[in-house]
Amino acid sequence: MTVTLEVAEGVGTMRLDRPPMNALDIATQDRLKELAEEITRRDDVRAVVIYGGERVFAAGADIKEMQNMDHAAMVQRSRALQDAFTAVARIPKPVVAAVTGYALGGGCELALCADYRIAADNAKLGQPEILLGLIPGAGGTQRLPRLVGPSRAKDLIFTGRQVRADEALAIGLVDRVVPAAEVYEQAHAWAARLAQGPAIALRAAKESVDTGLETGIDTGLAVERNWFAGLFATEDRERGMRSFVEEGPGKAKFL
Repeated sequence: MTVTLEVAEGVGTMRLDRPPMNALDIATQDRLKELAEEITRRDDVRAVVIYGGERVFAAGADIKEMQNMDHAAMVQRSRALQDAFTAVARIPKPVVAAVTGYALGGGCELALCADYRIAADNAKLGQPEILLGLIPGAGGTQRLPRLVGPSRAKDLIFTGRQVRADEALAIGLVDRVVPAAEVYEQAHAWAARLAQGPAIALRAAKESVDTGLETGIDTGLAVERNWFAGLFATEDRERGMRSFVEEGPGKAKFL
């Protein structure tokens, strides 16, 4: 398998495993979608880490595979490509990308599908598709400007340049930079902490934020309002408020 899933103590690790550079060929794209849908269904997976291994996150699409595709073939494939990444972005649970080495093209787009990104101090990220006479096709033109702003996104997309971890942090492309040897450990710790949290409330928070960004504030407020009221019907809400009153803040246990 080009992508595997390991689950332990509520954390699911989606591991890209296509040496040497984790090129995202069609089989890998389809596997990402399959695992994202599985994670969405599984109650034992409460938070997710996307990881490419110690050396590289994903260096982009499989260019040799794409070179053999004509316009008609890509018309057929482009929706499936986007659907695979959208399935990852819509996992209704906290998702963190543990970025080592290169995260370029489709690799960068995959990292953009996470809720939080922890990068190695030697990581390099970018959208180099323009250098092939293309544009990002797995969501980069949409998710990147929503994250870093339109002008910064256009700079990266227009030039195809790679940014080092420090610049990626400065522009908001990643959220934390750590020594390369600590990337997975810290990403797993982030996920493990949230795996102990109230699963329905975390789903509500993610959906509310994402819907507001994808639509507008009025729609986002309506989603927030409905989720906020609906959470008063959950056992987690009862447990959280009872713990606050009896023990003080931050001591509730939700599992």
